[in-house]
Amino acid sequence: MHIRDLPFADPGRPDVRSGPRFLLWLGRTQVGGQAKAMFWGTVNMASVALFPLAAGLAVQAVVDGSGARLALAAGLMLLLGTIMALADMMLHRVSVTNWITAAARVQQLLARKAAELGATLTRRVAAGEVVAVSTGDVEKIGWFVESVSRFMAALLTTLVLCVSLTVYQPLLGLVVAAGVPVLALAVLPLLPHATRRADEQREKAGRATELASDTVAGLRVLRGIGGEELFLSRYRSASQEVRTAAVRSARMWALIAAVQVVLPGLLLIAVVWYGVRLVREGRIEVGELVTVYGMVSFLLLPLRHFEEIAQAYSFSRPSAARAARVLGLERVGPPDGDREAPGPRPRGDLYDPVTGLLAPAGRLTAVVCGDPDAAGRLADRLGGHADGGDEGTPSVLLGGVALDDLPLGAAREAVLVQDKDPVLLSGTLAELLDVPSSGAVTAEAALAAAQCDDVLASLTRSSAGGSDDPMRARITERGRSLSGGQRQRLALARSLITDPEALVLDEPTAAVDSHTEARIADGLRRLRAGRTTVVFTSSPLLLDRADRVVFLREGRVATVGTHAELLRTDPAYRAVVTRRTDEEPDTAEEEIGEQIGETA
Repeated sequence: MHIRDLPFADPGRPDVRSGPRFLLWLGRTQVGGQAKAMFWGTVNMASVALFPLAAGLAVQAVVDGSGARLALAAGLMLLLGTIMALADMMLHRVSVTNWITAAARVQQLLARKAAELGATLTRRVAAGEVVAVSTGDVEKIGWFVESVSRFMAALLTTLVLCVSLTVYQPLLGLVVAAGVPVLALAVLPLLPHATRRADEQREKAGRATELASDTVAGLRVLRGIGGEELFLSRYRSASQEVRTAAVRSARMWALIAAVQVVLPGLLLIAVVWYGVRLVREGRIEVGELVTVYGMVSFLLLPLRHFEEIAQAYSFSRPSAARAARVLGLERVGPPDGDREAPGPRPRGDLYDPVTGLLAPAGRLTAVVCGDPDAAGRLADRLGGHADGGDEGTPSVLLGGVALDDLPLGAAREAVLVQDKDPVLLSGTLAELLDVPSSGAVTAEAALAAAQCDDVLASLTRSSAGGSDDPMRARITERGRSLSGGQRQRLALARSLITDPEALVLDEPTAAVDSHTEARIADGLRRLRAGRTTVVFTSSPLLLDRADRVVFLREGRVATVGTHAELLRTDPAYRAVVTRRTDEEPDTAEEEIGEQIGETA
């Protein structure tokens, strides 16, 4: 696998039973890259480990006065230096590739899961948690997967070196062979403490990030109520907690690093002290002592890899657990292998057996629900995005076919849900409206039906390039340069272009004025003629344009009729639509007359 081949055609089906199993699965998916990194890592470390041998030969040649052996040692040094440089370059190249491909695979898996679950994802997992997993956690997971191959190369080189030293110079080799396991295992008691502090830092950083995001998103409101300083002080406090946790975590990792420096230093001192005694006694040559000294010094390199793999696993294990938890969320429906399979596009009535809501095919149905949150949940159910707690309830039916039984692609093509807070992605208007569609509705027709003339004019005036074509005008992140009503209308136009069999709109005109709302209602009815459309609203202007109005009370269909009929016959419906309470009966008749006159 090469970086240029990304993204993966299929990132695979991960093992999400636990964090370690997920890491193991990731490692298995790129065995080839791991093998290459291990090979080049072994070559690099072997060349570094053999360099003291060449240096020892050179020293002994000088002591013996042998020019031929000195030249041979110099040639060996040059060869080892060349191999070392080449292997180090290739190791870095392959290691970075392993890191990036592992991170890219996890990001693709997360993106696929987000597309599969839709709006349900953020109700089952906090949005901040999803963002944290797809950014910082992905990086830590990639780091561990990449470092495994270098750790294996270091382990193999260390074992071979200890055996070689024991054979080459048994007296000193046994000292080294006994000391290396102690050095490698000395930091294990410190790792749990380091992991806990790292998790604490990550948790505090996540809370600070979530607080910052909320503050930025609500900055306009905060300025209006003078609450900027209050939230800034809260963020300062949260950031200081993050700093304190980061310092505590850094102290522990500094202690681990110190142990990895001090203990090898003590081993080196012991080897030199014992080796000098052996040289004085004439039991070994000076060149042999130099060789053993250089090889023991080399052990600092693989020991750093041992420390790195321990640190990488400590950070990546909770990150992998969080990623596995998100990737383990499932959509109720057909088996995994059938989820992306193409299927026939169902047609017919849209029916929810839980609430009894029926939206006849080809007609505009308005739904009035006194609880906005309940309306949002029902809208998601109609789109097949069942909440985690709804998995045991019957599925919504389209033309008698359960949405949960349809392949994911077919279900998404059949029913589209636009929630009350639609998101506009940054880019040009043409890119925003370039969405999968049937081709029956043009961008011009959708923009006209959504009454976007003033939005187009505004985009043209604010275009940085001075272009007169509004389709080339750029929209800022989340459409922040537009008003709430303008964002709502552009989102409605985007939904209309897709031309789904059933379109579900949750309060699509909540942020527009009444005159614009009336024109949108007419445009929506005209453009969606012959298509199933469900609108959650309490606006009289939209309710009057609907073919039928369904009123829900306590999660069930209470009454069905036209807007005018329900105003006259259902006091509860009248209270929701007119915003009147039961304590105001004397104005009810006047209100009905006003509503009917307004809608006429």
